[in-house]
Amino acid sequence: MLRSVHPPSPGALPSLRQLRYLVVLAQRLNFRAAAEACFVTQSTLSAGIKELERQLDAHLVERDKRSVRLTRLGEQVVERARRLIAEAGDLVAAARAGREPLSGPFRLGVIPTIAPFLLPAALPPLRERFPKLELYLREDLTARLLEQLRAGRIEAALIALPYDTGELEIHELFRDEFWFVAREDDPLAKLKAVAMERLDVNDVILLEEGHCLREHAITACGAAREPSSRGIEATSLPTLLQMVEGGLGVTLLPEIAIKAGVLNGTNLIARPFSTRVPARTLALAARPSSARGKDLGLLAEFLSQRRQRPGIPALRRRKSA
Repeated sequence: MLRSVHPPSPGALPSLRQLRYLVVLAQRLNFRAAAEACFVTQSTLSAGIKELERQLDAHLVERDKRSVRLTRLGEQVVERARRLIAEAGDLVAAARAGREPLSGPFRLGVIPTIAPFLLPAALPPLRERFPKLELYLREDLTARLLEQLRAGRIEAALIALPYDTGELEIHELFRDEFWFVAREDDPLAKLKAVAMERLDVNDVILLEEGHCLREHAITACGAAREPSSRGIEATSLPTLLQMVEGGLGVTLLPEIAIKAGVLNGTNLIARPFSTRVPARTLALAARPSSARGKDLGLLAEFLSQRRQRPGIPALRRRKSA
C-alpha cells in the first residue's frame, strides 16, 4: 500500500503567508532571493513551503543544488494562490473603504505615455479633495501592470485602449487624439492640419515592442506597411523626440503629451489630423472582484475631469468582453 510522502494535517488550511511564500518563489525561482523579497530568513521561507506541501499532500517545488522549479501542480497552485491573495487584499480594502471613500493606501499602476502628462496636474487637487488617500504609483508597461493587477499587487491600472484586458473591469475616461509631429522644415508641418492620407508610413518612427503606443500608432497608420520596417525604433518618448529632431523621421504623439508641453525646448512642430483622426482611450482597469468599486468610480470621475483638452466628453463605464 502506497503512503503519502507528506501526510496532511486534518482540517489544516494553508495560510496567506505560506501562499505568498510560494508565489514569490515562483517569481524568483531562488530561495534566497524569495526570502529577501518576503523579509524573512531563507530557512523560514523553506519551512513555510514544506509545511504548505505537507498540508496539501503534494509536491509543489522541485529543488536541487543548482535550480528551483515548480511542478505542474505547483504552477496550478500558484495561479490559485495569486487570486486568493488578491481577494484577501480586496477584503481589507473593502473594510477601509467602508469608513471613508478614497482613503488609506491605494496602489495605482500607470503606463509611461500617460504618467508624466496627466498626473502632475491631477495629483495636487486629488490630495486636496481626498486628504486621507495614500497614493502609491508604479510606472510600467501595460502587460506587466495588468499582470500585477490580477495578482493583487496594485488596485488599479491607468492604461490606454484598445488593449485586450480580458475579464478586467474597465472605467473609460476620455478620448486622447494623436497629433502629427515633425521638424519645422517638414512639408506637412507647414500645414494647419494633416490629412492622414498624406502621411508616408515609412517615415513614422515608433517606440519599441511592448509599448501600447506603438500598436496604436501602427493601427492609425493602417496595415498596408509596417511603419517600423526600416528598423528605427525608440526606447522612450524622450529618445523618440530626439530621433525626430535629428531628422530620422516623423512620429505620432498623444494629445495629452502635446498639451503638457512635451515639445517645449525642441524645434518640433505638432499638427492635428484633419481626416481619419486617430485616437486612443484612457481608462482605469480593475479586478471585477475588487471591493473598492466606489473608490474606482470616484477616481475615474476625477481623472476624466482633469483631461488636458476641455470639451472632450467623458466615456461610459463598461466591462471588457
